Amino acid sequence: MSKARVALLSTTPETVLDDIVRVFELGGGPSTLDKAAPTILKDNISWHYPFPSANTTPWQLEGTILALKKHGFSRLACVQNETEVTNARKGEDLNHYKPVFEKHGVDVLYNFRKADMKWVVYEPKAGMLVLPKIYRRGIKIPDYFVGKNVIHLPTVKCHIYTTTTGAMKNAFGGLLTHKRHCTHTYIHETLVDLLAIQKEIHPGIFCIMDGTTAGNGPGPRVMKPVMKNILLASADQVAIDAVAARLMGFNPMDIKYIRLAHEAGLGVGRPEEIEIVGDTARSAENWGFEVGRSFHRLAGWLTWFGPTRIFQKLLTRPPLLLLLILYSYIYHDLIHWPFKESRIYKRWLRESPWGRLFQEYGHLSEAH
Repeated sequence: MSKARVALLSTTPETVLDDIVRVFELGGGPSTLDKAAPTILKDNISWHYPFPSANTTPWQLEGTILALKKHGFSRLACVQNETEVTNARKGEDLNHYKPVFEKHGVDVLYNFRKADMKWVVYEPKAGMLVLPKIYRRGIKIPDYFVGKNVIHLPTVKCHIYTTTTGAMKNAFGGLLTHKRHCTHTYIHETLVDLLAIQKEIHPGIFCIMDGTTAGNGPGPRVMKPVMKNILLASADQVAIDAVAARLMGFNPMDIKYIRLAHEAGLGVGRPEEIEIVGDTARSAENWGFEVGRSFHRLAGWLTWFGPTRIFQKLLTRPPLLLLLILYSYIYHDLIHWPFKESRIYKRWLRESPWGRLFQEYGHLSEAH
């Protein structure tokens, strides 16, 4: 049995677009995706505000488009989703995606907009761990996703519920409805079920992960950005998450969603069974990241995982659900962003070469 392959490259702001094309090729992108099928770009907006390491970067998006077009994948569309606490249109604007879409003629669709796609009941062929128990009236997915390639565009960062987040977690917003919060107690099993579904509906799945600025701390929004100048790419969604986890300092097989997916044969989670290509020396790095502690993490634990989860049905329905959404909005958008995260963001703009590149894309946004 051949090893799973993950491409890893060092990069700079001056070379990043060419490096993304190269990492796509090293990771096996051209042979993984089906040229006869359209391709979905599934970016990641963890927070509509442009906090470094939280969201797909504009150069990650543009480099991926260039790589796909170079190899004959011309039918491209980006699919956005919203959550109870993120705004897709605000996110694509503040993160400077719009000029990239316009420059390269890429359509943008929204999985919550009926004119763009419909939610249909899907019956997986693979055995499911939890989704049928959560969605008792049927698992619904967007009809637009069926029969199309998908390329995931996450960043390297921590997550309060899953320790790390990357390729597998990136399917969460696209494939599940706005009621996806009901899966949080079983988030690891949910990610495994979603990967099994992806393998049934997509002719090709690939991931290009941006670690130019990585996120340390209780992500995916409240984090400490750390410059790492790295790109990852792979057709194996489990393997790329395992490599990213190991770089961050975690044992991949100690992370439940990686272990479960590995055991289910959906990908490779054991580092010794993964072939690293590219800048192989960097795969031995250990960044010492930690999810750490935060009030938001405690609140999440009480809601989804702790003994108080017996009240979950009350918390996930109006009116209490609306209060939780309001709390998250106040915590992140009215307190953390203006008083802490925006200051980190502005310092990143001034002091980091990646922040300066981000500003260049911002000038393109202003021109449009």
